[in-house]
Amino acid sequence: MEVMARVFVTGSAGGLGLLAARRLVEQGHAVTLHARNAGRASDARAEVPDAEAVVVGDLAGVAEMCAVADQVDALGRYDAVIHNAAVGYREPRRLTTPDGLAHVFAINVLAPYVLTALIERPARLVYLSSGMQRGGHSDLSDAQWERRRWSGSQAYSDSKLFATMLAFAVARRWPDVLANSVDPGWVATRMGGAAAPDDLNAGPTTQVWLAVSGDPEATVSGEHFYHQRPNRTHPDVHDAATQDALLAYCAERSGISLPAGK
Repeated sequence: MEVMARVFVTGSAGGLGLLAARRLVEQGHAVTLHARNAGRASDARAEVPDAEAVVVGDLAGVAEMCAVADQVDALGRYDAVIHNAAVGYREPRRLTTPDGLAHVFAINVLAPYVLTALIERPARLVYLSSGMQRGGHSDLSDAQWERRRWSGSQAYSDSKLFATMLAFAVARRWPDVLANSVDPGWVATRMGGAAAPDDLNAGPTTQVWLAVSGDPEATVSGEHFYHQRPNRTHPDVHDAATQDALLAYCAERSGISLPAGK
């Protein structure tokens, strides 16, 4: 078993986040769960009764993103954070958040950015991506879908490209942190749907491995993984100027800047 680590997993009341949290607890790690409301928090606690704690907040709004970060920091420093919380590609229309942001962008992109900026810096950061990131568009000129005709699948692809880009930007800016992104596969969660073809049991494996393993292959930074192997990304993921544009955009939208590297 790996040395016991403290790990915070966002979006861990269900789906891959819950599976990752459960696996970490089974391995002997101290896990803090996250749910968007009190009811979901109660459900999460029932599913993983040995979790160390549960924090509550709806990551659709910047104020609640900040509240989640405050709750996490009040519990002490974590060894790893898995940014798992996300919404999928089935939204039939552009939904907006309390801050006027596209729902998909707020949860899938801005929330991991804000939490990364505010939570005391851990040793490892893992960002959930998707194979659909390779079809994303990195143009930020209409990132909130205010002018384009809405496409749920394209909005999701864009968001996962941005999430992957965020991982690589953090890896570049914070050399003291291991930051990576993960494509967990298309698995049969509520978000993935019953027809998803990939192995659900393998879905949480890579993010858990990156969060706690001492394997040399897991203690790297600035990589994108699929089933514990480096995998290809959209080419813009590696472009420093595009990364910096995303960080600046998120800072403007949230009012929160990513701290400089140490």
